[in-house]
Amino acid sequence: MHLVKLSDIEIQRELNALEGWSRKGEAIAKAFEFATFPQGIAWVNRVADAAQAANHHPDLDIRYTRIVATLSTHDSGGITSKDFALARLMDDAARPPRADEPDRRA
Repeated sequence: MHLVKLSDIEIQRELNALEGWSRKGEAIAKAFEFATFPQGIAWVNRVADAAQAANHHPDLDIRYTRIVATLSTHDSGGITSKDFALARLMDDAARPPRADEPDRRA
């Protein structure tokens, strides 16, 4: 499904609502840091499941406990609402669990 690219103002508004994400040309990016390599890989697996379900696949650069995620809707030629939806899912997958939920990070 071809989505319309967001305007510069729309992109900035979305970025302001997210922590740690920034614009890199026609993409958005964030570096995620994990305490251990297995925690980072567990996060990658959760992201892979969400990305596959959304049919929207990030570029992931894995460097031990630091993983840089880059999102762009390639068939639309830039940044769309789909990128921000996946960014929010990635942030949720990386957050520490609340006291009443199991730790999904490892």
